[in-house]
Amino acid sequence: MAATAPQISDAEWEVMKVIWQRGSATAADVVDDLAPPASDWHPRTVKTMLNRLVRKGALDFKPEGKRYIYRARVSRQACVRRATRSFLRRVFDGAAAPAVAHFLEESHLSPREIEQLKRILDQGPGGA
Repeated sequence: MAATAPQISDAEWEVMKVIWQRGSATAADVVDDLAPPASDWHPRTVKTMLNRLVRKGALDFKPEGKRYIYRARVSRQACVRRATRSFLRRVFDGAAAPAVAHFLEESHLSPREIEQLKRILDQGPGGA
């Protein structure tokens, strides 16, 4: 998989989630997975998204008969990392602590989730 994740739109995320879940997929597979109630996208819209993601380097494809098989060139983790950094820069001036505080104040966490967060914080950066 490629080392650097491209910036992808919200709609492109939906397509990427299908590819990551399946491992590889045809355009028809993506259309089926995004069929109502998941979305009301036209098959042509899905193909447009797939082409954009190929141009951005997020997907690769190989011809197989009359269809193309799409595979992710970037991991979900790499895309999440990029989106998180972008979000933190735009919304919280790059500061993680105010973002975490905001999410905690707005969330309804279970006691188990709170314990998980405490363990993560106790481990410190990098989980070491």
